[in-house]
Amino acid sequence: MIQAPKDRLIPASIAIPKPIKILAKTIQFFSHGLVTWFSSKLFSTPVKFPTPKREKMMWESAQKSKLVIDSLDCEIEVLTYGFSTKKVLLVHGWSGRSTQLFMIADKLLENGYMVISFDAPAHGNSQGKSSSMPEFVEAIHKIDSELGPFEAAVGHSLGGMSLYTAVAQGFDIKTMVSIGSGDTISAIIRNFIGNLEIKPKIADKMKKRFDKKLQVDIDDYSSSKQAKLVDIPALVIHDSFDGDVPVSCAYSIRQNLKNGSILITNGLGHTKILRDKNTTSRVVSFIKSNT
Repeated sequence: MIQAPKDRLIPASIAIPKPIKILAKTIQFFSHGLVTWFSSKLFSTPVKFPTPKREKMMWESAQKSKLVIDSLDCEIEVLTYGFSTKKVLLVHGWSGRSTQLFMIADKLLENGYMVISFDAPAHGNSQGKSSSMPEFVEAIHKIDSELGPFEAAVGHSLGGMSLYTAVAQGFDIKTMVSIGSGDTISAIIRNFIGNLEIKPKIADKMKKRFDKKLQVDIDDYSSSKQAKLVDIPALVIHDSFDGDVPVSCAYSIRQNLKNGSILITNGLGHTKILRDKNTTSRVVSFIKSNT
């Protein structure tokens, strides 16, 4: 397994501000219950970043529409990019947006595909203040029922995790690609608590809180577990220097796929990988060969 030394990992794409860490530690001093609530709220609230100039062309060229997800009582924004009978769904990651996979979208258009992407609940121009992976999955199923069928799907980070679950639940596509996908949600929570610099046992309390709220063991949504139910050709892409999600997740997912391939890059990190020409070409070539 290729794993970069910790001191050489590319820094996480979303850093927790120092004042937030100080506040969390202060709350923890007085109450573990309160800091669990505070940490859970932080964990469930995406950061909204301005759309970079490099993504503006996709945004300006795409058709925008609104789609109501009744089960979530939420309206999301959907982008339709290009026109073709062959459709590919793009799913951004946590704190991402519909245009984040623009290079892949452009390459797909060049090769005769239509791209549909969306702002997940509480992301971009969609409604909501908090979100979760089950809400991403619900959005995928709704878009499939309203705008499908799709030939393929590409997901980044939490978007990749969501695709494994959606496909396992019946999202009917011919092939899929995940980029920088995490594996278990409990591991993501532990990493978040570590970055927040509070006691590790708060992570366990958070997991119990989410389990109770969602009435399910959240690790049932683990990518490696869902991958066992994925029969279609799937390409797992990850960077060995990813400072957000360890590359070990990619190997764990690949080992559980029935028809999986893996591509490990070096030095691109968690988000720059989306703007790498070689990676983009591999994504599109994989989709073309399986649709």
